[in-house]
Amino acid sequence: MPAAGLKTIIALSFVLAVGFLLVILSCALWKAYYPLLVVATYVLAPVPNWICSHCANPDDFVESSGAAVLDLGRFCTGFLVVMGLALPVILAHSGIIQVPAMIMSVIGGLLIYGTIISFAMFFQEEQEF
Repeated sequence: MPAAGLKTIIALSFVLAVGFLLVILSCALWKAYYPLLVVATYVLAPVPNWICSHCANPDDFVESSGAAVLDLGRFCTGFLVVMGLALPVILAHSGIIQVPAMIMSVIGGLLIYGTIISFAMFFQEEQEF
């Protein structure tokens, strides 16, 4: 993995700010604040994966130790990501929010979650054996 420098931090922060701006504008322009739930799902999405990776008991001799816990964390994270994508679509389909607000909310949510994943990828610690 490449080492994260100052330019990486600035670029990822800019993309995160654009994502939040799109979600906030999708709420403010059409005066329906339900798309803010997308921010909550994308912020909470990495939490199950993080918790389950710390709860797993890695063993050097047994390859599959703790695999069920890791799979549970990945499943919960995937559920929250899909819910973050599907929630604005369902809200737009039911007429609670407008279609342009849905588009802005989905794009902003993807930028937010992509930035969270990028931060985790660039700043993860290397494990030496």
